[in-house]
Amino acid sequence: MTNIVVPEVGESIVDARVARWLKQPGDVVAAGDPLVELETDKIDLEVSAPQAGVLSRIDHQDGADVKVGEVLGVIDESGVSKASGNGGAAQPAAPSPPAAAAKPARAAEPEKTRATPAARKVAEQNEVDLSQVRGSGDAGRVMRRDVERAASGPAPARAPAPAQARPSPPPPAPAPSRPEGDRTETRERMSKRRATIARRLVEAQSTAAMLTTFNEVDMSAVMALRDRHTQAFKERHGVGLGVASFFVKACIAALREFPRVNAEIQGDEIVSKQYYDIGVAVGAAEGLVVPVLRDADRLSFAGIERAIRRFAKAADEGTLSLADLKGGTFTITNGGVFGSLLSTPILNPPQVGILGLHAIKERPVVVNGQIVARPMMYTALTYDHRIVDGSEAVRFLVRIKDLVEDPGALMLE
Repeated sequence: MTNIVVPEVGESIVDARVARWLKQPGDVVAAGDPLVELETDKIDLEVSAPQAGVLSRIDHQDGADVKVGEVLGVIDESGVSKASGNGGAAQPAAPSPPAAAAKPARAAEPEKTRATPAARKVAEQNEVDLSQVRGSGDAGRVMRRDVERAASGPAPARAPAPAQARPSPPPPAPAPSRPEGDRTETRERMSKRRATIARRLVEAQSTAAMLTTFNEVDMSAVMALRDRHTQAFKERHGVGLGVASFFVKACIAALREFPRVNAEIQGDEIVSKQYYDIGVAVGAAEGLVVPVLRDADRLSFAGIERAIRRFAKAADEGTLSLADLKGGTFTITNGGVFGSLLSTPILNPPQVGILGLHAIKERPVVVNGQIVARPMMYTALTYDHRIVDGSEAVRFLVRIKDLVEDPGALMLE
């Protein structure tokens, strides 16, 4: 007998939730076959069979919360020989019940179709049969984009009506009117990730002295530079030149000048970081996640753009790794991609600074005494006032403004 246990994923992950069993008791499995999907507060993962055999027992069903090292189920290696001697079907330990009392066979799709949790959720919402979706992931795994493509495709053609005439059905009875004041509610259990997001947001507001300062940036120079070089940049590096890379570069320059914004509090000590791991918030099915650009000061504009696009794709597919999400010394979040004009971002503990970017809108501004229309963006810096003074925060944000409005200065940095 071999135990199937919750694996150690990382120091910060101590528990998980059973999202979905891919096999059921009595199923024959080979070593390495995926058995169960687990959901943690950071990533989703599959647990594979450590040995070939027959899945003889499941200890924790779908939806159960489990700890690292806890036994999920048991594989019986001796069941392989029994199965092979019985035409591939595992021999049950007890006599078979009468045919009349036999349980109905389960649908083949839930057991054979490999799909990410995000893909399954989208499939349920759009009533898409996963067994009819062609997967583009590793080993044919169905990804979220595959389900969305299937959901947006043309509806299957209906079978032609029989040739013989049939009497017209009676008109449908009118739907019962909904009683005035009748309202429905649904109740859904929070995912591990959403519950962790909720807990950490409350902790951030109760443990840090958060304050937000605002400014606005004239994006004319950046937009003009992108217009001039975007095609050549893409041909040379294979990726487009976005806005985010300019702000990542500007933040690193500002963090060098104001190192406390790149620090954290541990007890009664201030820990100053001499490296720049910049978190970039991206949207995912279960909420925003913050993958980290390691040693971002060593990355080129192209390197930053490639990393951000990889993170966005992995977040959409639910394939971000724990290494992608671990750590970070400062965070950038861009609500502008969702249309936000102004917001106050919340700190990502234990970090003491987060920069919020917003939508670029043409607004009238005064330039050299003249009112002109310029593409403007509001920026917001939320900081922990326990170690970052207000004057530091304001000057930090002004420094970012100056660098983005003069992108040539970023080259000198």
